[in-house]
Amino acid sequence: MTPQPVPTVPQTVADARHLFDAGRTRPIAARAGRLRALRALLTENQPAFEAALWQDLHKSAGEAQLTELNVTLAEIDHALRHLRRWARPRRGPVPAALWPARARTVSEPLGVVLVIAPWNYPVQLLLNPLVGVLAAGNAAVLKPSELAPATSALIARLVPRYFADGAVRVVEGGVPETTELLLQRFDHIVFTGSGTVGRIVMRAAAEHLTPVTLELGGKSPVWFDDDAHLHQAARRLAWAKFTNAGQTCVAPDYVMTTPDRIPALVDALHRAITDMWGADPRTSGDYGRIVNERQFDRLTALLRGTEVAIGGEHDRADRYLAPTVVTVPAPGPDSGPARPVLGPEAPHPLLREEIFGPVLPILAVNSAERAAQVINSWDKPLALYVFTSSARTRRLFEQQTSSGAVVHDAGLIHVAATGLPFGGVGASGIGSYHGVYSWRAFSHLKPVVHKPLLMDTLRLAQPPFTRRRLGLVKRLM
Repeated sequence: MTPQPVPTVPQTVADARHLFDAGRTRPIAARAGRLRALRALLTENQPAFEAALWQDLHKSAGEAQLTELNVTLAEIDHALRHLRRWARPRRGPVPAALWPARARTVSEPLGVVLVIAPWNYPVQLLLNPLVGVLAAGNAAVLKPSELAPATSALIARLVPRYFADGAVRVVEGGVPETTELLLQRFDHIVFTGSGTVGRIVMRAAAEHLTPVTLELGGKSPVWFDDDAHLHQAARRLAWAKFTNAGQTCVAPDYVMTTPDRIPALVDALHRAITDMWGADPRTSGDYGRIVNERQFDRLTALLRGTEVAIGGEHDRADRYLAPTVVTVPAPGPDSGPARPVLGPEAPHPLLREEIFGPVLPILAVNSAERAAQVINSWDKPLALYVFTSSARTRRLFEQQTSSGAVVHDAGLIHVAATGLPFGGVGASGIGSYHGVYSWRAFSHLKPVVHKPLLMDTLRLAQPPFTRRRLGLVKRLM
């Protein structure tokens, strides 16, 4: 059999638009059918996904199920459960000045949506947004990450089988293919990745006035002062940081605590790491690897000249970097440091940019108030994690800092909450999705107003204007 030619990027987008314009993605039954097809794609090929994720990132089967497949399946089930309610037209209020009249809002799909996924969660961060795209009645073009090649190839092979009508299409490749995709006109773009590439996506989208959802990460901080629950907090902190070898956009990036608490916290983290991944995490089937040599070299360079409290062992051939904890000297007196603590001018390289790997700095600060100042001194993070037994301290971070989300006494878990919006603020992202927030992101809520011709009260707003008529209109409004 002669292989079919691979369509060009412009042809792929044009074919998706033709399908959407034909109205084939709009019916509620068709939307539900595509969501069930996506569910089947995941459940019927679970071993293949586990194998691909192991090949790309050394993710164990358990971690692949927990952080990639099950999260996406939960999102699908949530959308199927609420789809008809979300799609139902809703009555809207009409001011007295327009009576008699009726109004309602009707949701309509945007059109063709581009989803560009990163390599660190190459299934979840590609297919989770797709759930909302399909539920809202759109067509989709998917761009999986070329840095997770096994997963990318698997998705490219499965999508045409489960979406034979072409409502979902895949474009594989690297920078040239992504660049060509961004030259096309889409009705929405979802991008997860670095702020640098996010700016490129936003500039390209501006050429077509295309709305965007950008999930960009950042330096997600942790505050710790819960001495009574030290070991529980350390275990949750270690799990949140070292899952997927720290390559998570919402992973704890650095910990702030008072100087006297650092030794006990380091000891508790060491015990937690040993409990979860063993005395030598290299031999654990549940500990991941760095995605490629370039990222490995970047991370190991950050360790030079640091005071390593836990870990630090590494092997470039295996792309292995042990769960590592380093301590960072106090940045200055409580009244404020002479130099910025975070950002490009920070004195320590680990505090200049998002680490995105299994290296956790512990930063000595004098108080929770000082920690809030440190957080506010640079870009707003994607997440903030607070481990404290003090309600006052919890309120302090909720009210005096800004972040995409705040989680108390845990890390990462808000990503799995399908009923909550997931997104950043400022430099950590634009827009949000998950659950009904995906529906809203990928739909247009169109007002429909009906003003009967009988009882033509609009004559009050039409010339000639008299003082009496204007006064009556003013009172009605």
